[in-house]
Amino acid sequence: MIPTEQLDHTWPLWRWTGGANSGTWHFLTIDGAAGEALSGTAVMRKLEGTARGFGSLKVRARIGETHFATSVFPSKSDGGWLLPVKASVRRAEGLAEGDEVEVSLEY
Repeated sequence: MIPTEQLDHTWPLWRWTGGANSGTWHFLTIDGAAGEALSGTAVMRKLEGTARGFGSLKVRARIGETHFATSVFPSKSDGGWLLPVKASVRRAEGLAEGDEVEVSLEY
């Protein structure tokens, strides 16, 4: 069994619009000490030969009462990580762009 790490933090929910189909996605940017912890895990997994595509890390996330599996992706613009938040999660938790969102991640 792979040992898991956990982090809890609060970040604002933001929206990105663009791409080929002018789609809209919502994210939390994980930065600071929490982002550094994710980066350290990514380096270790790369050294172990278990790194994933695009440098992503699989995570189990909890926002409010909603639990979901997803991946976090390194952000090229600010050195943090991006956690996508699906519409179903936003609806279940009544979240909108700009809301401060408390999230718990296991990775």
